[in-house]
Amino acid sequence: MLSLNRRPLRVPTRSGEMNAIRHAVVIVGGGPTGLTLAGELALAGVDVAIVERRATQALAGARAGGLHSRTIEMLDQRGIAEQFLAEGQTAQVAGFAGVGFDISGFPTRHNYGLGLWQNHIERILAGWVAELPVTFYRGRDVTALAQDDSGVDVTLSDGGSLRAAYLVGCDGGRSFVRKAAGIDFPGWDPTTSSLLAEVELAQEPEWGIHRNALGVHSFGRLEYEIVDGKVVYFDRGPVRIMVTEATVGPATEPTLQDLSAALVAAHGTDYGVHSPTWISRFTDMTRQAATYRERRVLLAGDAAHVHAPDGGQGLNTGMQDAMNLGWKLAQVINGISPESLLDTYHAERHPVAARVLRITMASIALRRPDERTTALRDTVAEIVGMDEPRKRFAAMMTGLDIRYDLGDGHPLLGRRMPDLDVTTVGGPLRVYTLLHAARPLLLNFGEPRAFDIGPWANRVTSVDVRYAGAWELPVLGAVAAPGAVLIRPDGYVAWVGDRTAQGLVDALTTWFGPQAAA
Repeated sequence: MLSLNRRPLRVPTRSGEMNAIRHAVVIVGGGPTGLTLAGELALAGVDVAIVERRATQALAGARAGGLHSRTIEMLDQRGIAEQFLAEGQTAQVAGFAGVGFDISGFPTRHNYGLGLWQNHIERILAGWVAELPVTFYRGRDVTALAQDDSGVDVTLSDGGSLRAAYLVGCDGGRSFVRKAAGIDFPGWDPTTSSLLAEVELAQEPEWGIHRNALGVHSFGRLEYEIVDGKVVYFDRGPVRIMVTEATVGPATEPTLQDLSAALVAAHGTDYGVHSPTWISRFTDMTRQAATYRERRVLLAGDAAHVHAPDGGQGLNTGMQDAMNLGWKLAQVINGISPESLLDTYHAERHPVAARVLRITMASIALRRPDERTTALRDTVAEIVGMDEPRKRFAAMMTGLDIRYDLGDGHPLLGRRMPDLDVTTVGGPLRVYTLLHAARPLLLNFGEPRAFDIGPWANRVTSVDVRYAGAWELPVLGAVAAPGAVLIRPDGYVAWVGDRTAQGLVDALTTWFGPQAAA
């Protein structure tokens, strides 16, 4: 999957000891976060490469799965959501403390979650990236890196070397990039661990999710469908097992013997477990990078934050990290914005992940099987089952309530732009279709040509539109109809105007570079 659309240049490294292949950005890790980031950069014309230890994109087993509403929206902003929807199962999957949240009444085109395993998510993302000028270095690890004032030298396990203006670590919770860059990873050690596996069983278990004195366990077929909002498993294929271990397991890779012992401890039998496709161990270790940027090295996804998988937040948070970082890094690389724009990546995304960490820690605490925790869990479930708390928690768990602190003003400021059905001179269309090219967007709902963006005209798409419907946001409800909105490539509103351009120049300068850059 090596793209030849853009030919890498061989230039001396800063040491002059050897030749290195030069790229504007090198991403370490080709999972969902790395692939999303590569796509965002390539759309902006940035020379980007991915270093991936796997020889192919194939992923053993299904691994994690599921996309929340805001992630689906962001894929829709790039015109690729339908590819995921065509293969997954839509359902109401958000929940907390044992209470499921129905978001079918939320004001979003994607008022549901999507059941889709990670191997399929990666395959579809890889297909999207394959159509873009992205270079892959597969079957290789990064063994060393060194950065200076103008770039980062990267040493590969095959003896080769790369030179990048910026390096982004999307290489997971044990991130080599994070460690090599000297970025602290404070947090909390694990208190519980579970094994997750895809296996064959000689005996049929009791399907579904179970709770006992050790914790939560589950058995399910990988092949299933959603019928009337319920999961119906097919009687074929491998079995997905999750079992809580009696004690926190070691950091070593788990074995079939470990899985058998954990099943016996939890259920009194191992059900004749055999033929594992893969076995992994996850814990409730909760850590977050002290900074998402160390000069020319940045972090995204699990390299920046790890936590328990409760609520299916990890993969979604990582992909949204990539969408936030991609356009900003592209503008810096392309000379549109100053390097200081990259500081907003940490400022915006660190609090989002910190909240995810807090929520998953609370979820794990509520899963303890003792009677006092059960009483607390039942109480919390009763509270979040009420209408207003349900809306707030549902919006939080699905990412629909994210608001970046862009100052005070209209409720839309710093929030996701709704995907309205608007009318232009060319006819009706959806707002998200105007974001497919990952360009900034100024929508004018007032008199045509009311705003002259002059020096930014080559960077920002300006469209006169009409919209007669109500403006509504999740949780907040109805909001006043704005006269115009400035939307960032990641779909968040950077400026809201009435019938005047007051503050527009400042917003354009802040987010899309000074006039001189034109």
